[in-house]
Amino acid sequence: MILNPKFPLYLPGVKNSNNDNVSIIGANLREDITTLGYFVSSNGGLEIKLQNDYPTKEYPSFSDILKKFIQDNQLENVKRLGMAVPGPVLDGKSNPARLGWSLDVEEYTRDFGFEKVDMLNDLEASAYGMALLEDSDLDAIYTSGHLEKGNVAILAPGNGLGEAGYFFDGQYLRPFATEGGHSEFSPRTNVEVEFYQFLNNIYGIVSWENVLSKTGLFNIYRFLRDVKRHPEPEWLAERFAGGNFVQELYKAAVEEDVLICKIALDTFLEFLAREANNLTLKLKATGGLLISGDIVQMIREYIDKDKFYEKFKISDKMEEMLKNIPIYLIKHNHTGLKGAALYTAYYQE
Repeated sequence: MILNPKFPLYLPGVKNSNNDNVSIIGANLREDITTLGYFVSSNGGLEIKLQNDYPTKEYPSFSDILKKFIQDNQLENVKRLGMAVPGPVLDGKSNPARLGWSLDVEEYTRDFGFEKVDMLNDLEASAYGMALLEDSDLDAIYTSGHLEKGNVAILAPGNGLGEAGYFFDGQYLRPFATEGGHSEFSPRTNVEVEFYQFLNNIYGIVSWENVLSKTGLFNIYRFLRDVKRHPEPEWLAERFAGGNFVQELYKAAVEEDVLICKIALDTFLEFLAREANNLTLKLKATGGLLISGDIVQMIREYIDKDKFYEKFKISDKMEEMLKNIPIYLIKHNHTGLKGAALYTAYYQE
């Protein structure tokens, strides 16, 4: 895997020969599945040797997964560890609410003997991993042919709502994390006010993550069912009870033409376009918008790109800027894992 020139990342260690042929474990910690990979750095890129998934909730700590990965694959003298975690990282520590684990860089350095351990917010790690994507991994919603110079916004609805960006320093893109998914959701129409009140009764403070995530899609669906009284077929309720909610809803919308499911997806995508607009304006992301995450990758074929673009560029005074911003969907699913490994391989000289 080599760096894509569309993503000129600031990686000062790329030119340092001491970072070549270094053994690295990359880890992407998630609420459902924790993925670990064994990498070797070379020529400013990465080569992945193996990759394993572990059910997160079956392990009392990340250390237990890390030990199992090392033992199962008979790994010895691994030099570095790069971790992507679903939450803020402060002073080398993180306590992601969805994991229930306390994570500490010093602990892994001490207990496993790594020469270097880095822990990043998962979407910041994904921003690094996107630099390893090929052009075929980018599905354009709107583009003038290439990413323009400027900051870039990243939006990723999945188990939660990830928001991050790249700061363009005039030569390089520098990824950074945000916790923008926890900013408050604001309704625009009378129906959305009803939706807000529905969520307010459940959560109190209503964040964008309550709307644009797997739970958020369910919130939209149950508002349509329970408040707006759209009928739910009995067979669909049984499917939901026994399967993956997002997959079953998408299948019912596309294959069975179930109206409530189509309205739920359309509403989700309208909210996604609106929050993409918000994030792009806040970051002044003239360099582009990248949309990733499990939900978007799952429903990508359903998205009406022209409609999304029209919703995205609606603004009080900024439509002239917004209408020229390239927008890409990311088709690849392991950018966080690879990005964490890439960062620990090359970020520091």
